[in-house]
Amino acid sequence: MCLVVFAWQPNSQQPLLLLANRDELHARPSAALAQWADQPAIYAGRDLEAGGTWLGIAQQGRFATLTNIRDTRLPLGAQSRGALVSDYLAGQQSPQAYLLEVATQISQYSGFNLLAGDAQSMWYLSSTQPRPICLSPGIYALCNGSLDTPWPKLVRVRSAFSQHLEATDAQLFALMQDEQRAADDQLPDTGVGLAMERMLSSIFIRGDVYGTRVTSLLRRGADGVTALTERSYSVQGEYVGQAQVELS
Repeated sequence: MCLVVFAWQPNSQQPLLLLANRDELHARPSAALAQWADQPAIYAGRDLEAGGTWLGIAQQGRFATLTNIRDTRLPLGAQSRGALVSDYLAGQQSPQAYLLEVATQISQYSGFNLLAGDAQSMWYLSSTQPRPICLSPGIYALCNGSLDTPWPKLVRVRSAFSQHLEATDAQLFALMQDEQRAADDQLPDTGVGLAMERMLSSIFIRGDVYGTRVTSLLRRGADGVTALTERSYSVQGEYVGQAQVELS
């Protein structure tokens, strides 16, 4: 997952509202959102190359997602980051306990940002600052820096999202289709070169080799019902299908 924006308001009528775009190589195989046959506690899409996931839900309001940190100076890890999400969803640990455990294993993974929550709390862990943080109620965004790093597309999507908290699903999905690129003088320098920084600066990425593969919308109501909807896109960036699961 490469761009996540969410409102965490646990005492409201909508405790959690989240939008996310997964940007990935088109050649990397994946399965659409569904209940996993081999790990039935998990409801998520699946990376078929490494076996993990980028975003998913489970019972008791459990939710997790992650983004990669884009920084060529960071060391590469041997373990797949997608397992950080699936392992939390399949387990019973609290978000805090799980992230404290992950924090002791940072060196096994390439750079990541990890969000894990349940019905009571939401926690965040960055591999560059391995101390879990309990998130206060509010609106947050996460891309390939750290939480709320003011990259242009993060600022853009957070501003638009904050004005659409009562919007329909269609309106929310439309926010994540924005292909406007940032001006060169606003781009971060993460070591991938100017041409790549330009392509990656839009909310929705359209590219021949790499691009936005999936948009996810997660809603949790005060009644505890959690609905996760996933829209998938072709290599050309065109809508190809939708899957949805709902847990009470």
